[in-house]
Amino acid sequence: MSDLEVRQLRYFVAVAEELHFGRAADRLGMAQPPLSRAIREIERQLGVTLLERTTRRVTLTSAGEILLRDARTALDAVTAAGRRAMHAGRPEPTLRLAMKADYDGGLLPQILAAYRTEPAALPLEFVLGGRDQQEPALRDGRADIALLPRPFDDRGLDVEPLLTEPRLLAVAAADPLTAHERLHLADLKGRFLPDGRAADREDLPPVRTAGPGADGRPARQPRQLDLAQIFNLVELGDSVWFPPVSVVRRHPRPGIVHRPVVDLPPLELALAWPQESRSPAVAAFVRTACEVATTAQATATATSTAT
Repeated sequence: MSDLEVRQLRYFVAVAEELHFGRAADRLGMAQPPLSRAIREIERQLGVTLLERTTRRVTLTSAGEILLRDARTALDAVTAAGRRAMHAGRPEPTLRLAMKADYDGGLLPQILAAYRTEPAALPLEFVLGGRDQQEPALRDGRADIALLPRPFDDRGLDVEPLLTEPRLLAVAAADPLTAHERLHLADLKGRFLPDGRAADREDLPPVRTAGPGADGRPARQPRQLDLAQIFNLVELGDSVWFPPVSVVRRHPRPGIVHRPVVDLPPLELALAWPQESRSPAVAAFVRTACEVATTAQATATATSTAT
């Protein structure tokens, strides 16, 4: 068996994901006949059938499903290797930190101030993204380290817990829920978070449906929104939200009321970076961030005890 080329893997992944040679060819910017020949050549090289073809449909065989999984991983690794090499070869290297804006427990200014005094420190470059976008940035080479909420897929990553902070319910000031001093998740049944997830089951992904929902209203689709958009949706009564306490303190809004939810899990923030990383700048950032978080936690505990 000869080794498969990256080009061949890209061809196969496109067909396996589209399950349609015409759409895959359009996606790849090529004609369909050479794509069909390329897939047949891959099957010849491997000596297995990867796709079952009929006049009406294309389906993956068990061998095709395994190749699709591993080909995605291999292509991601190739892309990441290229990005990391380009970044390392820059005349002025930086430390690329992936994070969701404002999801730093209020500690980022102190962390950055302390980090800049480290001998191994590099200038920071921020890779900002929405929920669930930090871990992919580590894997595809766009970021060197990430500050992100748990849980996430930590396979192949080193992880250091940083802090835990409570979350509150954010709801429009005119909403009937504000009549309660304390709530439970069950009280939020039928309500939605700004990204489309059910508020009482945020552990489940958004329901993706083309037609109207059960209540006759348009079905909700997953959304990636910035902080200002989230605040607007909550104020308008379109959504409720679970901001961490640090965000509530920094961004008071007169049109939004906050209430504790008894069984709402806290926000757990962690630092993550690729296991193969040997960067002194990454190590210095992790050490500094943990020291700042530990000091902040001790100060908060002492203040709470004194009051």
